[in-house]
Amino acid sequence: MSLSFAARGDDPAVPLDELAKPGRVLMLRHANAPGYGDPPNFVIGDCSTQRNLDASGRAQARQLGARLRAVGLTNARIFSSQWCRALETARLLNLGPVESLPALNSFFARPDDRRKTLDALRAFLASLPVDGPPVILVTHQVVINAFTEAAPPSGGGSVFQTNESQTPVWLGVIPSEEREGS
Repeated sequence: MSLSFAARGDDPAVPLDELAKPGRVLMLRHANAPGYGDPPNFVIGDCSTQRNLDASGRAQARQLGARLRAVGLTNARIFSSQWCRALETARLLNLGPVESLPALNSFFARPDDRRKTLDALRAFLASLPVDGPPVILVTHQVVINAFTEAAPPSGGGSVFQTNESQTPVWLGVIPSEEREGS
């Protein structure tokens, strides 16, 4: 089963305060980490072997966290891929404890893991209660792209409403940075 959401310039922008409502999920791409993919010697848990956030990525994550706190998002559950750039993004949001969730891991260099990863992510989403606290999932472009057929910029993401199925309702996108007038 695949979802068919596509983020385009005309997709609805979701006000950040929408995320403070019960049953909302933000599938967030990690903040800016220069480069493409990971080095050949990549090892999960060893940040020295990975592509990591730069100063602008760390600032981007902190800014988004401040924007989310400003609209009342204080009780979110936060999950992250096991990649250092995703974990650091999640922690820098400063919204609470971060749990690693392998279902959010990148399969960019591991295409054989795609189906298993997406099936696990769908099962996780189906387990979320419709009236539960907001959930933030910090992951990678390749995961979001496969799940939603969207390619958000670093620090951007898609917002969903849980519905106890593997296909939550897509509500729209959040920009990676605050837009003028918003």
